[in-house]
Order: sequence, then C-alpha cells, then structure tokens
Amino acid sequence: MDAVEKKKEEIAGLLKRGIRPYPHRFHKTHWAGSILQNPQGEVKTAGRLVQIRAMGKASFAHLMDSTGKIQIYLKQDRLGSEAYEFFKRDIHIGDFIGVEGTVFQTKTGETTVDVKSLELLSKSLRPLPEKWHGLKDTEARYRRRYLDLIANEPVRKLFEAKAKILSALRDTLKERNFLEVTTPILQPQAGGAAAKPFGTYHQALQSKLYLRIALELHLKRLLVGGYERVYEIGPCFRNEGIDTRHNPEFTMLEAYQAYADYQDMAELAEDLVTHAAQAVGAELSRPFKKKRLPELWNEFLGEDIHLCLNGKAFRRSELERLARTHQIPIQNDVPEAKLFDRLMDAKILPQLEAPTFVLDYPTAVSPLAKLLPDDPALVERFELFIHTEEIANAFTELNDPVDQRERFEEQLRQKKCGNEEAQTLDEDFVEALEYGMPPAGGIGIGIERLMMILTKQNSIREVILFPVLKPESQ
Repeated sequence: MDAVEKKKEEIAGLLKRGIRPYPHRFHKTHWAGSILQNPQGEVKTAGRLVQIRAMGKASFAHLMDSTGKIQIYLKQDRLGSEAYEFFKRDIHIGDFIGVEGTVFQTKTGETTVDVKSLELLSKSLRPLPEKWHGLKDTEARYRRRYLDLIANEPVRKLFEAKAKILSALRDTLKERNFLEVTTPILQPQAGGAAAKPFGTYHQALQSKLYLRIALELHLKRLLVGGYERVYEIGPCFRNEGIDTRHNPEFTMLEAYQAYADYQDMAELAEDLVTHAAQAVGAELSRPFKKKRLPELWNEFLGEDIHLCLNGKAFRRSELERLARTHQIPIQNDVPEAKLFDRLMDAKILPQLEAPTFVLDYPTAVSPLAKLLPDDPALVERFELFIHTEEIANAFTELNDPVDQRERFEEQLRQKKCGNEEAQTLDEDFVEALEYGMPPAGGIGIGIERLMMILTKQNSIREVILFPVLKPESQ
C-alpha cells in the first residue's frame, strides 16, 4: 500500500470516530507575524504543520501561515489526555490545524503559543518533500510551485515583491491622474506589437479570434473617445519560443497620455521604474542616460544607420552586408526586422548596462510611432534598457490615419516576405483615427522583465508563479 492509500485509510478511521478531516471554517484571530510582533495574550491561529518535536507528555511544533512561522507548545496536562493523544496519533507534518492558547516566551526567548485546544482543519494525503529547497531540478519547482512556496520562504517573498511593484506602479499613475481600464483579451485581430498571436475559434459567432499580443490599439481608441490619460496592467500572449527572457503569457503595463510625446514618456518611465525599485528596496540612480540609436549604431557598427534604411523600409542588402561584416550568422529567409534585431543584440545591447533610453528607431520597425520632423526614416521612439535588458518601449504616437494606413501596408509587405510577426492592417483602428486622436505619448513596460531586474533574477520563470512548461509526458 502506498503512502496516499494509507492516508486515505487513516481519514476513513477519523470519519468513523466522528472527526471531520475537512471542516468548513475556523475563526482565526491572529497570524504568525502579528503574534511575533505583539507576543502576548490569548490567540486563535491556524496554519500548516511544518515541524513536530514530540517529547512524551509534551510536544513542540511549528505552524506556518502566509506571514511566517510560529512555535506552538502542546502539553497533555493542559490539552487533556484524549486531545493530546489525538495530536500525537492523528496529526502529522503537512496537515493544517487551528489552535487556541496563550502566548509566552520559552527559556530560550522564542515566542510560543501554549495550546489549550486544537482542531484538525485539513488532512494532507501526501508527505511534503524532504529538503525540497535543496533540489536542483528547477523545472520541478516551477511545475509544482505550491511545494516550492511551502518550502522556500525566499520564493514567497519574491512574489510578495511583485505585488509591491504593481502597487507602486499603480500609485505613480494615480498621482498623475491616469485612469485604469480593462480592454479585450480576445480580439478579432491581434495588433499593437511585432509578434505571432495565438488563435482560437468562437463557436457561437463562427469566427476566428486571437489572444491579444499588446494593449495598445484599444487604449488609443480610448484617447479618440475623449479620455486623456489611461493605462492597463494585464496579461498578453505571444506565440513565441520559451527561454530565460520569454514566456508565452506575460504581464504588460501600457499607459497613454494625450498632448505628450516620447520625451514626456521618458520622464514617466523614470518615475515608474524608480518608484517600483524603492518599493522593493532596489537602487536605481537618476537621471537615466539618453542615447540616440543613430549615434550608437555609428559607434558600435561603424557606419551611418541610414545606409540600411530606405525611407520607411529597410535595405535588405545593406543589412546582410553589415551582418557579414560583423560575423553575425544569417539565413536567406530571415525577415529584415529580425536582421535588424540581431545587429542590435550583438553590437549595441552589451553596452547598455546602466539604465539607458535609446531614442529614435527606424520607421521600418515602428509602424505605430510618429516620424521625426526632419527624418522620415526614423521615428520618435525609445526603448529603456537596464542591465542590457529591454524594460520599456515608448512612442510619440502616430495619429495621422493616412500615414498609419501606409505603415500597415508596409507591414503587410513584410508579412508576405516571410515576417510572421509583422502587423496586420486593422481597419477599425484606422477608422477610429479618422475621427481624430489628439497628439499623445504612450509607453509599455514588461512587468516580469522589470521584476527580474529589481529582484536580481536570471530567468523570467522565477518571477511567474506558473510559467508555461513542456508537458511532463514529452
């Protein structure tokens, strides 16, 4: 008989004795953290048993709840023989119990609850893994995150930090009078970013729908509708590979401000990121650096970026020549936008250790941004990099519907040439622009990327509670 079947027999025995192994509720008045902060008086607390030290007619144990661990003391004379025997015989590590008692200090100074009554709240069928924190199999930790959280306090603290980061971001935007909104996750067209979407089918409507890849296009529709400062924090989905920096489902913050440009968004980004850092005790010094991409391109790739650009498009032959010059492997079917990214990743990203805004990107990879007034090959766009990681992306938003249609048409050309991540022509969005959208700045921040930087994590899966994993059977 395996351990689970044995536990099931024990539960059957409890039921025969009239003991409920899974009661409905327990009136908990104190948490471990609050008892440790104010160690006095009568308390009713509850949690998972994570340690038991039985010593004949008395036992010490530790209960763990969401705020920490508290020691409890169980003595036969105080509990009564029947209740104490029940604890020793039928309660095990992993079970949830509720206790009532008086707080005192042991001779060694440990805050402890002297238990006068106890109640079984949930019976654990499976034993907790021994020394779980010592396992080297990180995938097992991600796959059974609940066990990771039980055994590893730093992991619990990590996700508490994520909540603090989100609160700090919301507080900063609230101070600036941004309105938080929600927009559709299921969309008839997935736009607003260069990415391949996940598709699904709605039976009642008999139509194809897509999980959103970005929040942008619906939020800008709200600027058309009259809101001047809006933002959303929510999940996005991209049908891409999985590695230490990418997960198919992730969290984005996008904010849009009427009558602003990308320089205003840089100021907002500094506020958002530094306030989030302060919330978790990380240090980021201001002001962040600002570098124009054409200058970085000339410095680290050795030539004028315009040699690779042809108005609002790329010159593929020049991108390929430059890649060969810098010994960057290329394949004939690699889209132009990917070639540009590889050149950036190889030669420029390694230079961006300190927080740096990289400004003025090619129009060819920025179909939703406004052109530089004196250079139609570049747009008013920045990306924010910290420790060589892209944290934020921002534009002076394109609000000219004629220009927007032309940009979408260029994206369709790229898609026909093999770029699956190129954007589609969103007719409804163009129509919205035709009603008039005010000049605006917009920004997107990857929450998990930001959290990786602020909590010094090397993998995005460490900062997602339940990351996407390959099925165990494969």
